[in-house]
Amino acid sequence: QVQLAESGGGLVQAGGSLRLSCAASGRTFSSMGWYRQAPGKDREFVARISWSGGSTLYSDSVTGRFTISRDNARNTVYLQMNSLKPEDTAIYYCNAVAHSQNYWGQGTQVTVSS
Repeated sequence: QVQLAESGGGLVQAGGSLRLSCAASGRTFSSMGWYRQAPGKDREFVARISWSGGSTLYSDSVTGRFTISRDNARNTVYLQMNSLKPEDTAIYYCNAVAHSQNYWGQGTQVTVSS
């Protein structure tokens, strides 16, 4: 059974940092990533990393501020978020892909106060 468990969300002031973690279990994933959904908005892509960690992709809104990484020994992906802005406030969801099938975590709330 596949499980994705996110952690690390919380409340932070603008300019601060948070690190999200997503521990995956149940199978090996070809790529893992993060999406977010703000109130009243659609879920949007944030960042993705390949299995090897050699390929990463970021949305324009987080490039230069967020860094995605993974520890394959722990089957865990991280999202280091720096220079946070109020517009980064959202529920952040972990996503994992295996054999073209998508899996989702339950989400973790990130709130950035101005």
